[in-house]
Amino acid sequence: MSRIGYKVVDLPEGVEVKQDGNFVTVKGPKGELTREFSDKISMNIEGNTVTFERSAEDNKTKALHGTTRSNFNNMVVGVTEGYKKELELRGVGYRAQMKGKTLVLNVGYSHPVEFEEEEGITFEAPSATSVVVSGINKEVVGDCAARIRAVRAPEPYKGKGIRYVGEYVRRKEGKTGK
Repeated sequence: MSRIGYKVVDLPEGVEVKQDGNFVTVKGPKGELTREFSDKISMNIEGNTVTFERSAEDNKTKALHGTTRSNFNNMVVGVTEGYKKELELRGVGYRAQMKGKTLVLNVGYSHPVEFEEEEGITFEAPSATSVVVSGINKEVVGDCAARIRAVRAPEPYKGKGIRYVGEYVRRKEGKTGK
């Protein structure tokens, strides 16, 4: 059984939390996030700590308890530190570059693939073979990085493609000659 829902969330300095019914707004130095939580979980704000309590003991509510606490903690971390995902391009001629606020990827197709910056997301291309996706919402950053990776997922024979930094791609042996 998970005990994550019972953990206390400590609010750093400069973070404000407002609750309006089921909607919770977290405001910090990097920005502001709003999210709707289930009414089965109650949130208690006492000074610089936030705790969560569940109304029932059924499995669905127990699962929501830990999920709600984790989502709230991700909001707090996002508005104070932010999130980032780093991707690397591997392959001959594969490169990434920024054109204004547009990320342009050349990954072996007959055309370049372009990604526009969404609200709350910023792209960086520190080198020709690396991309950094950053923002304050963990879910949106991860989703955007996954969409970029899906343009050319790493293949197992030569290892070419777009992968997360540190991601392991299992390599397969190619065809053997006679």
